[in-house]
Amino acid sequence: MSGMACNITISAADNYMGPLRSFLVKHMLADTADHSLVVAISLIVTLLCACIVIGHLLEENRWMNESLTALIIGLVSGIIVLVTSKGANSHILQFNEELFFIYLLPPIIFNAGFQVKKKQFFRNFVAIVLFGVVGVFISFAIISAGSRLLLPKFSLGAPLLIRDYMVLGVIFSSTDTVCTLQVLHQDETPLLYSLVFGEGVVNDATSVVLFRAVQSFNFNEVDGFTVLQMLGNFLYLFITSTFLGVAVGLLSAYIIKRLYFGRHSTDREIAIMILMAYLSYMLAELFYLSGILTVFFCGIVMSHYTWHNVTESSRITTRHTFATLSFIAEIFIFLYVGMDALDKDKWKMTNVSPATSVGLSATLIFLVLLGRAAFVFPLSALSNCIQRTPGTGISIRHQVVIWWAGLMRGAVSIALAYNQFSASSNAANPIHATMITSTIIVVLSSTVVFGTMTKPLLGWLLPHHLRSVSDLSDPPTPKDSAFNPEFQHPLLGDDELPLANGIAGRRSSLRMLLEAPTSFVHHFWRKFDDTYMRPVFGGRGFVPFIPGSPVDDTQESRHPDL
Repeated sequence: MSGMACNITISAADNYMGPLRSFLVKHMLADTADHSLVVAISLIVTLLCACIVIGHLLEENRWMNESLTALIIGLVSGIIVLVTSKGANSHILQFNEELFFIYLLPPIIFNAGFQVKKKQFFRNFVAIVLFGVVGVFISFAIISAGSRLLLPKFSLGAPLLIRDYMVLGVIFSSTDTVCTLQVLHQDETPLLYSLVFGEGVVNDATSVVLFRAVQSFNFNEVDGFTVLQMLGNFLYLFITSTFLGVAVGLLSAYIIKRLYFGRHSTDREIAIMILMAYLSYMLAELFYLSGILTVFFCGIVMSHYTWHNVTESSRITTRHTFATLSFIAEIFIFLYVGMDALDKDKWKMTNVSPATSVGLSATLIFLVLLGRAAFVFPLSALSNCIQRTPGTGISIRHQVVIWWAGLMRGAVSIALAYNQFSASSNAANPIHATMITSTIIVVLSSTVVFGTMTKPLLGWLLPHHLRSVSDLSDPPTPKDSAFNPEFQHPLLGDDELPLANGIAGRRSSLRMLLEAPTSFVHHFWRKFDDTYMRPVFGGRGFVPFIPGSPVDDTQESRHPDL
């Protein structure tokens, strides 16, 4: 039985390592096939350490960031492997969508929800949903139609199917959430961060759901009912995924509050938080929901309730643990993409010239630029009309930065491209190989060009004195609260929020709803939270009961009958 388990493990490792295993054994760089796995992992860990060290040295450089550094190191390492193997191999690990979606993406998205400035995020929730849902459909339509119109002019050989053009629309409508985290910082530009990153999370979830819908769509029977059914399925997945994340987050808060593991072992409460966070993602995947949305809202709920129910030492530990896991996963993804970009097998399989490949990628980048501009500026104007609360307006300068920062494409796009164009039945299709290599070129180009220019563009369009006052005065999160026991900041805002005319106070519910709908929702959510949610699930102000501690003595003095 143990031998079977070992064979399964080795087989799974072969899927990631590709031909590197045989190369290492052949050149006596590894004694056995098993030992070559250890060599490959050692090389990966060494490269990760190099990325961290070089990224630290370039911290103050306005043109570089750690994601771009990891991408370049991945490319350089791929070139070195290609040269040393005399063209036999070009990467240490092969890109695998399962590794990306199951192991690398969950800690990144969860930590983002756990650390996000919730007041800023929910204050701009209308704009985020407009960008992340409506914007995806607009971009999807423009890129799909543009691909259908322009790509046949490149003489690719066999024509692509309508489904392939629609899949390309989905692939290049997906923004790179991970790179956004590296380029924008919520402490410096909270408004932009909440808008671009919030859009990215909803965008990725929408893209994955739309991708599945396109793959299962019957193009032989297209009618109005089928389209409505697809939209209904999307709404169902969006709502149920969000509900599942909130439910798992509340369950973790309730368990830790009622059982209070910290009185015996802080390790247990930390383990419960980590495992239940990952469980939320896996449950969503188990029920074919959006794991991205689920784990993101689970992180928000855990930061609002569960994090306050654990001991102070566990708060420090969980904060650093989640941030560290997310940081390593982010660096690994860019290193992974950089190394896989030089996979010689994919480039040999394509039947187009380098000039055609560059022209094809440039066309796709043009469609990405056009598709994003087509929804950012109109939907920003619509959001400004809907949200009149101070601090939620999106100026033209903000709109340009939002448009530019969202142009980066990343590992989600590559994973979707592999899913569609590298199935076993399509493995030897030159057209599909061309689509994969074109996706890689777009990802590399957009990350290098748009990622490099985002910081200088931000400094030019939004110098510090022009940034919104509300951007600089948000309440702290678990990341920056310094773990003050008096940390009393609500999930959505303060009890008394300024209304549209700047005057706070008691008004009729109807007038509050019409003048400042966001503040209206915040006001009544705070009441509901304090009255019904916190007594059951804990949260800010919750003081854990530890028998025999000073808290226990205080409780006995206040309640001698207990």
